[in-house]
Amino acid sequence: MYKRILVPIDGSSTANLGLKEALRLAKQQGATLCLFHAVDESFVTAAGDGMVLTDEMFKSLRDAGRKILTRAEALARRSGVRARSVLTETLVGPAAHAIIREAKRSKAELIVMGTHGRRGVRRLVMGSDAEQVLRETPVPVLLVRGAARRSARR
Repeated sequence: MYKRILVPIDGSSTANLGLKEALRLAKQQGATLCLFHAVDESFVTAAGDGMVLTDEMFKSLRDAGRKILTRAEALARRSGVRARSVLTETLVGPAAHAIIREAKRSKAELIVMGTHGRRGVRRLVMGSDAEQVLRETPVPVLLVRGAARRSARR
């Protein structure tokens, strides 16, 4: 059914749960994963007047993103799933916008991503990239809840 699955990852345990579900689906359906990481430089540039931004800081963010993608590619290989990686940088807007752009660019047929499952004030304060992706993308989205949220519902 799905041949191209986009998997946004940031190295968090929640994103890793999404990755594991995407690997399971890809293996079942013979799909290829597009492992996606957005280096969000906006949080650094918005840090305030006293912060000194250096090329080294941005390089560190990019390097961390590459390591996250490399680990995910290795996991896909060990699982017998074809995967490619995309690292992008964003200075403006939430990560959700970058995810939606990549879904369109790569012609993804499904997006699989982890979500913290925040509600109420926590969601209002923290925001939700997963919710924004769900609302704005033309691509079906499978949200995988974080472990803490799932165990709280039992």
